[in-house]
Amino acid sequence: MRAKLSYALTAAVLVVYFVLVGSRGVMLIQSGTVLTVTFGVAVLILPVIGVWFLWKNTQFVHRANRLAAELDAEGGLPVDELKRTPSGRIDRDSADEVFARRKAETEAAPDDWRTWFRLAVAYHDARDTPRARKAMQQAITLHRTSRQQAAH
Repeated sequence: MRAKLSYALTAAVLVVYFVLVGSRGVMLIQSGTVLTVTFGVAVLILPVIGVWFLWKNTQFVHRANRLAAELDAEGGLPVDELKRTPSGRIDRDSADEVFARRKAETEAAPDDWRTWFRLAVAYHDARDTPRARKAMQQAITLHRTSRQQAAH
């Protein structure tokens, strides 16, 4: 719940920022000179890119959460079996061990979105965020494909 609240707060702050920047871009365009119109258009591009990025990221989080809920209902969420240091940080060797198992599971069943989901969690635990996102995106794609095939 705390993560959702943080995400919502961050998104709200970004939207306010986009509105402020966008209004400045409109003001520059309304000035009417070639230079201010050019700058105004350039300034408007930033909020458009920001809104697009925020939208895509929100979709990703929403889809990943739906997969987590479905996997939880099946009883297939990965169990936190990681060893931790006295300070609470994940032990690197423990994360590597779990990651190796998850990778082997995914290689054995590459078309199963569940294995990709668990691999994404293992990447996240190993602090490899780019690969965690790619693995989660693969899980989302496979889940969508399996639902489409089931509907036909």
